[in-house]
Amino acid sequence: MRTYLVTGGAGFIGSNYIHYMFDKYDNDIRIINVDKLTYAGNLENLKDIENRDNYTFIKADICDKDAISKIFAENDIDRVVHFAAESHVDRSIKNPEVFVQTNVLGTAVMLNCAKAAWEQEDGSFKEGKKFLHVSTDEVYGSLPEDPDAYFYETTPIDPHSPYSASKASSDMLVKAYIDTYHFPANITNCSNNYGPYQFPEKLIPLIINNALSGKNLPVYGDGKNVRDWLYVMDHAKAIDMVQEEGVLGQRYNIGGHNEKQNIEIIEIILDTLQELLPDSDPRKANVSRNLITYVTDRKGHDRRYAIAPDKIKADLGWFPETMFKDGIRLTIKWYLENEEWMKRVTSGDYQKYYDSMYAGR
Repeated sequence: MRTYLVTGGAGFIGSNYIHYMFDKYDNDIRIINVDKLTYAGNLENLKDIENRDNYTFIKADICDKDAISKIFAENDIDRVVHFAAESHVDRSIKNPEVFVQTNVLGTAVMLNCAKAAWEQEDGSFKEGKKFLHVSTDEVYGSLPEDPDAYFYETTPIDPHSPYSASKASSDMLVKAYIDTYHFPANITNCSNNYGPYQFPEKLIPLIINNALSGKNLPVYGDGKNVRDWLYVMDHAKAIDMVQEEGVLGQRYNIGGHNEKQNIEIIEIILDTLQELLPDSDPRKANVSRNLITYVTDRKGHDRRYAIAPDKIKADLGWFPETMFKDGIRLTIKWYLENEEWMKRVTSGDYQKYYDSMYAGR
């Protein structure tokens, strides 16, 4: 049975990836989920799989070398899928050192522990061991408003925020291990993810939650900043394909081919909420374009991201299967059907779940 070590598996993308993997491989794999359980890590995201015999949760910080070394010493890890990261740009502007600590030093710990566990006496690595570092398109910087301009794997790294700089640094660390030690790793850079279980500091769940509550919908600057949107389960599939079929040492861009201005996203959400909410639901009266509130632009706000997934399509056959018009409906329906999850997340009560489930373990 192949054993996966997933870091940050209680977060948004990590928990969706774990669901995808168990749906695909069922009992043929084992997953060890390591998460520090910061504000964005929520074990309720994995409530339906927590009692599986082939699933283990370990609360640990990726910066804790002793804790991570112990996991490798006690388990024969075949795959590392490294999601764990501080990921919100606004928070990075206020506290950049936290992002350097987790995203750079934490990645160095993961690399060193995997290298120590997998390296053989002759300097080669045990057969079948692979490390996948999950990163972002933000490391490439900002694109001009030219529909023919895209980020490719060869695009120079040019980060503009403390968050993207910390992710670019971690990318470079992984590349250095590949080049120096021939370490068996890949790097993936994805566009903006959306879907179930996303913490409501990010645009789509924030707008959904605020609109349902009749709160202002904050829009940075003129609202015309462009992002490329990728449904999270399409991303999970891509990660699995890179792990299984990707050429070691290669970087793969994972994009959604769904470019939208931020203001477009907000208007689509409002229109979809109006369509999906029954007239009997009192929240429907809250949903209005009058809630849109333009605020001072974010510092260093990149104008446009657009990622070209040409390489992963040509090499591995992956392509984004979920059109935005379909994915956004699935996402909004999930939040409407999981109102209690949103209430617990926004109140902080979700953090009590770990204590109730894992006390004494």
